[in-house]
Amino acid sequence: MSPPAASGSVGARAAAPGDHGGPAQCGSGQRAGGPGLRPLLSGAAAVKDSVSEKTIGLMRMQFWKKAVEDIYCDNPPQQPVAIELWKAVKRHNLTKRWLMKIIDEREKNLDDKAYHNIQELENYAENTQSCLLYLTLEMLGVKDLHADHVASHIGKAQGIVTCLRATPYHGSRRKVFLPMDICAMHGVSQEDFIRRNQDKNMRDVIYDIASQAHLHLKHARSFHKSVPVKAFPAFLQTVSLEDYLKKIQRVDFDIFHPSLQQKNTLLPLSLYIQSWRKRY
Repeated sequence: MSPPAASGSVGARAAAPGDHGGPAQCGSGQRAGGPGLRPLLSGAAAVKDSVSEKTIGLMRMQFWKKAVEDIYCDNPPQQPVAIELWKAVKRHNLTKRWLMKIIDEREKNLDDKAYHNIQELENYAENTQSCLLYLTLEMLGVKDLHADHVASHIGKAQGIVTCLRATPYHGSRRKVFLPMDICAMHGVSQEDFIRRNQDKNMRDVIYDIASQAHLHLKHARSFHKSVPVKAFPAFLQTVSLEDYLKKIQRVDFDIFHPSLQQKNTLLPLSLYIQSWRKRY
């Protein structure tokens, strides 16, 4: 896969299960967020799929914003996820800014709109998935600039892959979130994805988007020798991301191929091996 140039690095954003990820999640490595963090991300993400009125979604986001404010005032709401999050904040001195960025980005994402370009998708990924990884690094006691660079790139790769994986699901609901500029460049419309057309232009769109995720993984791994080993557990989702990117390459970037929705039963073994080898 010959990827195009990457856009942005540390400081950007990714889509996650429950928003533009739908039911098709990226799988392994997702538990790295620890108690309170992953449920917060998933809970906030699920708001858009679980409410029909944007106003109700905004109200729920406001709840989470206030919950975080109260947590940092040592007065968490009596709600299971909030209590676990409060414990994590107290135990690891987690940065409030990362939590608020995740919620703010989810709130902005309540509008069902396609990304205008790949940078928009990456920005969204940075402010959700990458922020979660920054928090995870804090929980692991890692304060390292190289680790932050890795987290930024992996978060963006996660967001891009999740958006790709969710495309068949969203297409069945007559929604398409793939970057519009890449679709336009190849002369592909949203209706083409809804109708599941199989022409070469469709595959070219998926190739370009998947290549960007591949490039982010490549950049993340280029820091391998500079990152503290104790940061590696935060980055193990690279195994499932690379697994998906290899599968989509094998089916010539046919985003609707049934094999892409099948779980790889060897993935846990691959995760174990990477963990044992102290690699990501």
